[in-house]
Amino acid sequence: MRELATEEALERARHDPEFRQQLMAQQLEGLLAALSEMRQSGGKAPEMARQLKEGADLAIELAARLRQHG
Repeated sequence: MRELATEEALERARHDPEFRQQLMAQQLEGLLAALSEMRQSGGKAPEMARQLKEGADLAIELAARLRQHG
């Protein structure tokens, strides 16, 4: 799974709209990849379902922000 954005990257994103767009797109790609891996690996059904729902909600929010700033 990809690593989360660093504090340095987040600070830069606050002041650089183009970088913010790239960072959000990269984070969305990483989140979707992690969700796909999780779905394929199986696991405890209730916990996995909760985590997949949380991840999907985050992906939707991130995609909306990308559209909003794009």
